[in-house]
Amino acid sequence: MISSEVWWLFVGYTVPMVFSPGPGNTVLATAGGRFGIRGSLPFWMGFEAANVALCILYGFGLGRVLHELPGLHQALRWGGVVYLLYLAWGFFRSSATPGGAHEEPVRLGFGEGLLTVALNPKIHSMIVVMFSQFLDPASAMFVQAAQLTVAFLIVCVVCHFPWIYGGKLILGRFRSERAMRIQGWTFGTCMIAVAGYVAFA
Repeated sequence: MISSEVWWLFVGYTVPMVFSPGPGNTVLATAGGRFGIRGSLPFWMGFEAANVALCILYGFGLGRVLHELPGLHQALRWGGVVYLLYLAWGFFRSSATPGGAHEEPVRLGFGEGLLTVALNPKIHSMIVVMFSQFLDPASAMFVQAAQLTVAFLIVCVVCHFPWIYGGKLILGRFRSERAMRIQGWTFGTCMIAVAGYVAFA
């Protein structure tokens, strides 16, 4: 069983890490602004399912083998950069299309949610550190890993919702063709900026 002191440390670690700005939260806010909460649900579900999958992978020891591969971090980073640039291209393309206000730039579904997390080195590192810090080798590892996975999912859902809702609240008010064109360029530029950060940070 995980002690209450460890749970407080867990919350102190995970909440700032999950809630802080990054590639994933930027895309969640973008999805909220473009598709609303209901339209973002498939993407959000894929996003959280991938978080759980990584917790299972790293929490139950399989991640140690992958983490020791020297090229893994670089492959994830550059894969993430390419994916973010692909999203940016979709937003720019929708802005340049006549009548783009009525077209979805990139359909962000369950698979895109999985990819956004799978190609995000920040999330991989965060989960690896989480398990390395909060698993007690002297206690039942399976039970601890399962508890931390469920707790991490709860933190993710609670911390990601404000990003989606904030995107809907702020950006969802602007629905004219001109506003949608501006949003497309803004979202595309944000994706390029995040890709630059991921590439060179």
